[in-house]
This record gives sequence, C-alpha cells and structure tokens, in this order.
Amino acid sequence: MKKALLLVLVLAAALAITYLLLRKGSSAETVEKRDEPLAVASNSTAFNRSFSVLMNDYYKLSDAFVDWDSAAIREKANKLANSADSLHLNLLKADTSIIQTAENLVQSIAGEVKGLNGETSMEGKKRELNMITDELYSLIRTVRYDGGVIYHMRCPIAFSDSSEGYWLSPNNQIVNPYLGKKDPVYKDNMLGSGEVSDSIHFAVTQ
Repeated sequence: MKKALLLVLVLAAALAITYLLLRKGSSAETVEKRDEPLAVASNSTAFNRSFSVLMNDYYKLSDAFVDWDSAAIREKANKLANSADSLHLNLLKADTSIIQTAENLVQSIAGEVKGLNGETSMEGKKRELNMITDELYSLIRTVRYDGGVIYHMRCPIAFSDSSEGYWLSPNNQIVNPYLGKKDPVYKDNMLGSGEVSDSIHFAVTQ
C-alpha cells in the first residue's frame, strides 16, 4: 500500500513539473513573438513605398537607354524627377542632418534630369545618366533604403573616351544602358558587358 501511494506521489510530482515546464516554454515563445518586430529597425512602409516608385522610374529610364530611345528617355527622366520630388522624406526615420542631405541629393537628381533633357547627343545624355546614378546611389546609402537589394553596376567603356560609367539594377543580370541596342560602334553586341561593383541591402534580418 505504501509503495502504491509513493508511486502515485512520484507520478503526480512528475506531471506537475512537466506542466510547469510546458507553460513556461509557451509563455517564453509568446513573449518572443511579441517582441520580434521591435528588433527589426527599418524605414516606414510609406517611405519605402515612395522610394520604390523612385527606383522603378530609374529602372525604366535605364531601359530607355538600353533601347536607345531619345523620346522615351525624356519621358522616363521627367517621371523620375516627379517621383524624386514626391519622395516622403518627412517619414524618414533619421535625424535632421541626414534628412537635409537627402533633400540636397533629391534636388541634385532633379537638376541632372534637366541637364539630361537639355542634351541633344546620346553621349551627353549618357553622361547625365551617370550623374543621376551617382546622386541616386548616394541617396540610397544616405536614407539606408531597405526595400530590397540594389546592384551597383560598372561599365568600363561607357563613353567615347573609354571612361567608365555606372548604373543601378534590381538584379545582378548585366544589361548595359551605356552600350545599348543601337550603339553606333558595337550595335547590340555589348549589352552584356560590365560588372557588379557593389550590392546594397540595408534590410535587417533575424
């Protein structure tokens, strides 16, 4: 009888300990899930959405250079200027000095677009694309855009004097806007020339 009673007490104690351990684990898991979003530092969804529009307009401008289409280049450049002007910098999670730097870069992009539209030669337009790319690349790093990976590409012979030029891409596939489909020297044979010089990805992962 005593042995049976002892066995019952041991089983009861084991069940109690098991219950407490399971409850503790469940509570810890609940706390962890609740706290997880606080561990991710990122820009607001609204800011990233407006910056995504800016990047997509830039990519369309780059595509217009690939097609060697002057009318499309002007159209896409104007859209890029508008999306830069509409960028929600007021929603940027940063101090005032960073926001001021970002505003200056946005103004520079708008200025380069005007310069691009004022150029009559494709050589001049390509040089403006390189300047726009440089300003946008700096802007991405200034605001630490975390909406996706952006690739910084290099063309070693972008211009007639064989100097280098850069462009941005949402993927690592080389489609060179400086040596487009109707390049007077290379035709479409150099579309795949160039290299990835950098990749930007500020998103925080757990």
